[in-house]
Amino acid sequence: MDKTTAAVHGHGPGLIGGLTGLAKNVFGLVVSRIELAALELSEVRNHVLELMAIFALAIICCWFALAYGTVTIVALAWEAMGWKILLLMFLVFLAITIGLVLKAKAMLKEGKLAFPETMNEIKHDRDMLL
Repeated sequence: MDKTTAAVHGHGPGLIGGLTGLAKNVFGLVVSRIELAALELSEVRNHVLELMAIFALAIICCWFALAYGTVTIVALAWEAMGWKILLLMFLVFLAITIGLVLKAKAMLKEGKLAFPETMNEIKHDRDMLL
């Protein structure tokens, strides 16, 4: 194989060889970024499922708080002795609801649903190319 044949097939130095090498490097970079994004996506998926479970529990507890609150008003109107336990249950479920909502807000503030490593790598790649 002579030099011109090697250069045409991308095995040697020259414009074609350089472009082939650049294309391989860009392809490798894209593949590594896709792998990183896939890894972070699996982590985000787990956090989304956890957030959905917390949100569902918060909604259930909110409904219980409303139900016990309503029953408490009825019990107070009847001047029965059992109203205190209903009021206590109302306050317990209300506290649980507030705790779950605060937990969900904390998860969102921590950025657990973002792609921090992928975004940093893409910014780094952009800075290197420009």
